[in-house]
Amino acid sequence: MVTAPTARKAKENVLNDTKVAAHVHEPHEQSHAAKLNWLRAGVLGANDGIVSVAALMMGVIGASQSASVIAMTGFASTVAGAVSMALGEYVSVSAQRDTEKVMIKKEKWELAELVHEEHEEMVQILVGYGISEPTARKATTEIESGDPLPAHLQLELGIAQDDLTSPWAAAGSSALAFIVGAILPMCAVLLAPPSVTALALVIVTLGTLALTGAISAKIAGTSIPLAVLRLVVGGGLGLAVTYGVGMLVGVAV
Repeated sequence: MVTAPTARKAKENVLNDTKVAAHVHEPHEQSHAAKLNWLRAGVLGANDGIVSVAALMMGVIGASQSASVIAMTGFASTVAGAVSMALGEYVSVSAQRDTEKVMIKKEKWELAELVHEEHEEMVQILVGYGISEPTARKATTEIESGDPLPAHLQLELGIAQDDLTSPWAAAGSSALAFIVGAILPMCAVLLAPPSVTALALVIVTLGTLALTGAISAKIAGTSIPLAVLRLVVGGGLGLAVTYGVGMLVGVAV
């Protein structure tokens, strides 16, 4: 016969095991933020490729241009967009990396020259996280018994010294994401019969946007319907606007 205390103990053990199992899967790696940044850059690049190339081709379709002109417009916009994305990402990440290097160098100097000030700063940071001051002082002393730089960089500046983003990798991934995003709208225009080119482009573009929204939301653990809705509505509006502008230009010409 199982007594009440034994049953309660067994239930507590099950609950504790469940909490531990759930906690193990939480993202505690220092690179988690970097992974989210890569996801953001990849999704942004792909969606930019989808929307900008498709919208430009839709504008040319609205202007009643030939299939060869539409295809050439899509190809030119793909090349230009990939170069622009790569250059923009390279410049922004390079600037961020240079700033982080300067901050790391400054923190090294402060740890060497302002020992007492840095000690007190770390104590106050830990106290700010809810740790009692005596415990914070003891923890700071233990941190300083080894190399205190990683802890100071992470807690003061949010920088992981060994996890700085490569500008070249960021530029390459952004350009590749843009090209991948532009491929399906380009294929829709090239393969669809001339009479349904616009319809095929709309269907493929909105379908691809829905897919990228679902994938990004799934990876990030956010709402899939909301992510899909945002991208589909935004992409649909973009296509409608450029098609209308194309028609006006075509009539004027």
